[in-house]
Amino acid sequence: MLLRGVDAVAAAGKAFGVAIPTTSCEFNADGARVALWLGPDEWLLIAPEAETPALQAKLEAALSGIAHSLVDISHRQTALAVEGRGAELLLNAGVPLDLSLAAFPVGAVVRTIFEKAEIILWRQQSDSFHVEVWRSFAPYVCALLEAARDDNSSL
Repeated sequence: MLLRGVDAVAAAGKAFGVAIPTTSCEFNADGARVALWLGPDEWLLIAPEAETPALQAKLEAALSGIAHSLVDISHRQTALAVEGRGAELLLNAGVPLDLSLAAFPVGAVVRTIFEKAEIILWRQQSDSFHVEVWRSFAPYVCALLEAARDDNSSL
């Protein structure tokens, strides 16, 4: 779900069960629930698919009377895991950011692009990344990742 609205942070965090991060490019998690900071007033809330309808109802009830936007984007998004030795180099084939561990540490979250596709990139471990991409762009991103892997057989 995509949450917008700075006035909704406290109530949304309580209803979601995870504090909504207020520091740029960070996340908070509790089990399978994750809140990713995307902008000064925008967060991606990730939870198990089976929980989505009940969780959205709970959030809407908690946010009643508070200026906000809460949209279920699960139909739009898909997640990819890019893991293993060379994961950051593989992603840097299409991401224009420095993904070295020093510049993009474990826990960092950013909205960026992979070639021409907008993605949300979250470094979960030193060699493990979570990539959120629009479902319609997933084949494009996967094909580019495979091509980059094939071009760099040492990855």
